Amino acid sequence: MNLILLFAALSGALAVGAGAFGAHGASGEAAEWLKTGGQYQLIHAVAAIAVLRLEAKGPAILFLAGGMMFAGTLYLMALGLPRWLGAITPIGGIALIIGWLWLGWSALRG
Repeated sequence: MNLILLFAALSGALAVGAGAFGAHGASGEAAEWLKTGGQYQLIHAVAAIAVLRLEAKGPAILFLAGGMMFAGTLYLMALGLPRWLGAITPIGGIALIIGWLWLGWSALRG
């Protein structure tokens, strides 16, 4: 659980840095990618910490992995790497969605 919390903290820090760079150091499409990635990653870092308190490790891991995959591909494209990385971005989004559905399923099961 401490390792998940560590990754959530690092994810949150990276998200803030990416969002700030998108707001102040980048322009155009790159700025939008950084801001969007930062927003999604930060939200899911906080969500991971919250669900850890509920002892829902599976959704927490999906929030972190999906957030990193979703945001990470946007960050890499913003830094000039090939745009085909954008094809990976939705896989991260699917992981985020599955994490939310898993959390809901866990709530129903008690």
